[in-house]
Amino acid sequence: MVFNKGEGLPEHLSNSNVYMTVIRGRLSIGLDDQETHEYEAGTLLKIPFQTKMNVRNMHDETLELIVVKAPAPKS
Repeated sequence: MVFNKGEGLPEHLSNSNVYMTVIRGRLSIGLDDQETHEYEAGTLLKIPFQTKMNVRNMHDETLELIVVKAPAPKS
C-alpha cells in the first residue's frame, strides 16, 4: 500500500491477523481506543483479528507498507 500525505484507510476492524511492515515514511495508526502512534521504516506490526484500525499518513514523505493477512480472510 502507498499513501501520500493526508491519505489512509477508512477506520475498520481487521478481518484477519494483520502483519504490517513500514517500508518508507512514517505510519500513523490508532488501534482500538489507543491514541495514534507513529512507526518508522523498518517497523513490523502484528495487529490481531477484530482490532479497530485507523491507518493514516500524516507526514510529507510518502508512506509505503507491506500488508500480509494470515490466515487469509474469508470473502
